[in-house]
Parts: sequence; C-alpha cells; structure tokens
Amino acid sequence: MRAFVLVPLLKSAEQQARREGFSTRSPESRLEEAVGLAAAISLNVVGSAVVPLAKPRPATLLGEGKVDELKGQLAELRVELVVVDGPLGPGQQRNLERAWKVKVLDRTGLILEIFGERARTREGTLQVELAHLNYQKSRLVRSWTHLERQRGGFGFLGGPGETQIEADRRMIQERITKIERQLETVKRTRQLHRKTRRDAPYPVVALVGYTNAGKSTLFNRLTEAGVFAENLLFATLDPTMRGLMLPSGRKIILSDTVGFISDLPTHLVAAFRATLEEVLEAEVILHVRDAAHEETEIQKRDVEDVLASLGVTKESAEENEQYVVDVLNKIDLLEGEAHDAAVNLSAREPLTVAVSALTGEGTQELLALIDRLIVDEERHVHFDLPSNEGEAIAWLHANAHVRKREDGEDGIVHLDIGLTPLVAGRFEKRFPDLSRRLGEAAAHAAE
Repeated sequence: MRAFVLVPLLKSAEQQARREGFSTRSPESRLEEAVGLAAAISLNVVGSAVVPLAKPRPATLLGEGKVDELKGQLAELRVELVVVDGPLGPGQQRNLERAWKVKVLDRTGLILEIFGERARTREGTLQVELAHLNYQKSRLVRSWTHLERQRGGFGFLGGPGETQIEADRRMIQERITKIERQLETVKRTRQLHRKTRRDAPYPVVALVGYTNAGKSTLFNRLTEAGVFAENLLFATLDPTMRGLMLPSGRKIILSDTVGFISDLPTHLVAAFRATLEEVLEAEVILHVRDAAHEETEIQKRDVEDVLASLGVTKESAEENEQYVVDVLNKIDLLEGEAHDAAVNLSAREPLTVAVSALTGEGTQELLALIDRLIVDEERHVHFDLPSNEGEAIAWLHANAHVRKREDGEDGIVHLDIGLTPLVAGRFEKRFPDLSRRLGEAAAHAAE
C-alpha cells in the first residue's frame, strides 16, 4: 500500500517542554521514527513531511490551506494511506479522509496494526485485540453510513429501536468483556508461573528498553536462543524467557519484554500490563539503550516513564532491592572518543556497562556484573549434615551455590554454601526437620 507519513509539529507543546527544562525530539528524528513505524508493517512510504502547527484545528488538526496543499500532493503521488504521527480525534480523522479521499491512520492506530501483525502467542493476540476494540469503540462515529440506520423495535408498538451504531457499540463491549475474562484466566496462569519461579532458586533478570535498542539481539547473544531480531521497530512482541548460566555457575532466568516507544498508546499499556509486570518480579532490570542514537537520553526518559506507570521507579527499586542497570548497547557503531567515553562511563558507574550485542564486546563484563549483584544477596554459610541425609545434600547441590564440600571420616558432610533468603526458605519447606539446623548455621555465619 502506498503511504504518506505526516508529522504535525505543535510549536506550543515544544515551547512548553523547553520551558519545563525537557529536551524535545528533533523533527528529523520524529519523522525517521514515524517512517520506521510505517515500514514495520511493510507500507510503501512514497512521501513524508513535517508540518509546523501554531495550534491544532478542531475539525482537521491542520489548517485549511495545508489540507488543500497536501490534497494535490497526495493525488499526484497516488497515495492510498496517510499516517499522521500524532493523536487524531474521530471527527478529525473522518474529515481528513473526506478531504483527501484516502484512508487516514493516526499514531495509535498504526502501532496497534504493528502489534496485531507481530502477536504470536494466545495471550499476545488477546491483548492486541482488546486494545484494538477499546480504540475502535470510541471511533464508531467515523464508520460507514450504515451505522446511521436504525433497526425496528419489537412488537407492533415498538419504536425505531437501537441505532446500528448503538448495536455495534454493544457488540464491541460484549467482545471486550469476553476477552477481559479470558485474559483474567491467562493472568492467573501467569501468576502461578511467577509463583513457581519464585519457589525456584533462580533469580529473574528482565530486559527492557526502547524499541530497536537491541534487546532481542542481546538476548540471543547471551542465551543463544535464536529469538527473531531485525532492524525493525517492534521486531518482537511476545515475551520470551530462557535459562542462562553465569560465570560463577549460578543459573538465572533471562526475560525479554516488548520494546517501549514514546507516546505508547494507553490502550496498549493497559492491555499489556500483565505481561509487562514480569519486570516487577525481576531482581535485576537491564535497561538496554541504543548508545549510538543521537537521542538516547530522550529515549531513556520515555522508557522510565513507562516503567513508572508500572510502579518501577528509582525509589521503588531501592525499596524492593531491585537493581536497574544501564546497558549502553551498539557501541560498535561509536567511533573514537565517543566509543572511549561509553567504555569509560561504564568503568566509573557501578550500574552501567557498555556492550555490543552484535560483536559480543562487553557482554562478559555484563554477565560478571549480574553475577556480582546476585551474589550480594548470598551469605557464606558452613553447614554440616550427616551423610545419610543424601536427599537434602543433593538438593543443596542442585539449588544452592556449593562453594566447597568435604566428606569427613565421621560420617559428616561439611558444606560451604552461598545461601540466599529464597533458597533458605525453600529448604525449610522441603526439609522442615533440618531447617532449625540450617537456621543456626546461618545465624552463626551472620555473627
């Protein structure tokens, strides 16, 4: 489909942001991202433009003169779809379609289309459909003329009955209710999976970041998982988890989540909340950033805004003993001083590491950092067990970090273990008769 990408630039919003001390995206960067979004669903972008606006017009967003000017340009280019990189009201969308005689899609609608194409799992499909329906429900006013007709009432004395638009709205609401019930079932299943992972001794490490920052490439580099990764916005949508062995021999679960983007539609944040809440369970959050992007700091702020909407802030992370690590990715695209600056920053800042997911540079340092952060929770405990407690000893070898083992001639097995509160709790549930002995060993180690 031949598409034209339009980026309305509101001067008043830009000036307000600058007064409040926020850096704003350059028009060129916004246009590049919008074209990238269109390319993500294989649209043939035949033209694009940035349109400065003093103030948005209620009827068409753009002024009449600009609408007429673009009409001729769109006809000349034989455009079938105009993508407006911003929010459009239902009336604005309808009026622009009438004026230009083409289909018009705003930013939210475009992102929903991308997500609809990318969803693969049952949960992802339901979440996207829910977001679509909530979006459509408020836009029935712009649908075709059949929505203005009325159905007859029941019986001889019935009135005109409900309008077609009311019937469609009711049908959409019924479908929304059905999907929400299905997602509740999925949510309960996901919570059970989380509980299972909490019972397991493996810490969860979650990858988050702006779309196309290289999360999936890094995920593949660390786990050799073969997850789809392309130079596309929202190349992957459904979350993926894999086990990963750290240099110390500890095992973790690495979770790759959906990419974030500026002005992420609220419908999507709400629909994908259950999926994104995986981040809340993580003991370490790796914020993957495109260090080579000129607006990497602005992208960082956008990601932090979405995390804050989920309840993950710097303060909450400290309270929950979560670590948030800045992963400066794509340093292979940096040259000279820029490359050295990224590497030096990672050397100075304890929770920053510079990597290239493509070449592997810095990934060993990243794994070592994760190792150190997880080790911080461990206590070095000396634990003596009779050799006939073979099941408990085998369990500790499988679930705890056994640093040293000595089998004494007196039938006592001497274990030096790295013990986390999680593993200690599981041991107490599994071996209640031995839990007191382990507690005493841990208390002695604390002294």
